[in-house]
Amino acid sequence: MRYLHTMIRVNNLEKSLEFYCDKLGLIEVKRFESEEGRFTLIYLAAPLDKNNAEKIEAPTLELTFNWDTEEYDGGRNFGHLAYEVDNIYEYCQKLIDTGVIISRPPRDGHMAFIRSPDNISIELLQKDSPLEKIEPWLSMENTGVW
Repeated sequence: MRYLHTMIRVNNLEKSLEFYCDKLGLIEVKRFESEEGRFTLIYLAAPLDKNNAEKIEAPTLELTFNWDTEEYDGGRNFGHLAYEVDNIYEYCQKLIDTGVIISRPPRDGHMAFIRSPDNISIELLQKDSPLEKIEPWLSMENTGVW
């Protein structure tokens, strides 16, 4: 397992970048915009993490700006923690075996979500390419929110 990023939602991209980059000193290492999804993702790294963040895309802070934004409050602005795993199916099965509920199963062989006891959303991402889609994961429904 490898730590990847923490995601937070922001209401004003310019003000957020001014704060995180100009004031806090983080550096933008990657940007992704989705016209279809109507969002922008910006990944920031601490100066000493910049080389790793550019090379292996971790560790970073992901700023998520939804173009049709809502007001985020009460923790809604905090998105999730993200970890990369070697085999998402084996990892999720190990979690299930210990009583962890998989909120969003890895139907796509790539991504799953779980919740901590404090209700923090945790994203699990398959290392490298997605695994072949297989049962029982393929037909497993979401449980709760993620």
